[in-house]
Amino acid sequence: MDPKDNDLKWSRYDFSKIPFDDIVSLGQRTLLYRDLFNVSWLLGRYCNYNCSYCWPYARSDQKDHRPLEVLISTMDKIKSQARENGFNSFHFSFSGGEPTVHPGFLDLLEYYSQDEMQPHYQSTHMTTNLSRHLDWFEKYVGATKNLHRVSITASWHREMAQKEAFRDKILFLQENDVHVTINMVMVPGMFEDYYQEALFFHEAGINVTLKPQSDPSASRVVDGYTDEQLDRLHNGMPQRNYTKFRLLEKKKKASRPAPPESFMLPQIEIEGDGDIQQNMQVELVDSKGKIWYMDQAERFNAFNFNQFIGWYCRAGFQGIVIREPGGEVKRSYSCHDAPLGTIEEGFSIFDRPMPCVTPSCVSSVDSKIPKSIKPLEK
Repeated sequence: MDPKDNDLKWSRYDFSKIPFDDIVSLGQRTLLYRDLFNVSWLLGRYCNYNCSYCWPYARSDQKDHRPLEVLISTMDKIKSQARENGFNSFHFSFSGGEPTVHPGFLDLLEYYSQDEMQPHYQSTHMTTNLSRHLDWFEKYVGATKNLHRVSITASWHREMAQKEAFRDKILFLQENDVHVTINMVMVPGMFEDYYQEALFFHEAGINVTLKPQSDPSASRVVDGYTDEQLDRLHNGMPQRNYTKFRLLEKKKKASRPAPPESFMLPQIEIEGDGDIQQNMQVELVDSKGKIWYMDQAERFNAFNFNQFIGWYCRAGFQGIVIREPGGEVKRSYSCHDAPLGTIEEGFSIFDRPMPCVTPSCVSSVDSKIPKSIKPLEK
């Protein structure tokens, strides 16, 4: 028996067997099976960390936050336009800079969770360096308690953070029904050092995303990985439902509202999967109609599967991104189309899926949006 068979560090579903050259459609399952509109919102470039390796354009020392009233008004406009296109479920994902330092962020989440238009389903996500004190995260749990699902990508910065404190905050969040995964870019020259850090978190029952380093254009994985390291990037540390396991372990019940029965996603059975089940967030379909699965779109880049130019994509119709500075509203982060508008001057969401004109998807935010070689229906 392969020792990987009994190791939670390895996927029981072999992602390397997916025929990427023969895939004709794909999408995140929540976007395929629900009337879900996806928003990825970069609230500002200000960050309280100053990591040596951070891209100059990705952070700022200057606080550049828009007023809460502007954020609320923008959220209302997004929901109104999305509803005109038939969407009445929403996922708002927030990043930065560092989103938790926005003084109105918790109030914005409270407002989002109290929508009087009765959406079918609402969820939220944020990408954070997890630097705020535990009392802030206690408030975050309270502000998001009425949402169907809450998740976090915790960016681990070894220069600025302390492992034990970082771990303990995540365990607290899990025990309050917040799903967390740690992002770690596995630089080839530091791979084994970073992997030991990943194991520290994994062995505490925390999801870790092993991200390959991309070239400056973000179109392909850099050279320098051994075959064994590529194997770990391809099938290592799959996303598992550690939050459900943590709640059971602590004898706590999930307190979030249950989604409507019609919103329950079709179950995926993985042969031999144990009590801590793998999460499969993405469906891919090949030319013969066979369905394949992947735990998350972040893993696409490990296989250099991020080029969809000419495909029909629901970015701009079922999802948008908002970027600062400038408040640009775009189809996606890497999209070469003209912006859909700006926060200040107004914006218009597409009324149908449109062809992709971009050489490669830089972010999983882009690649997870449903897309197909053939024209997509509304």
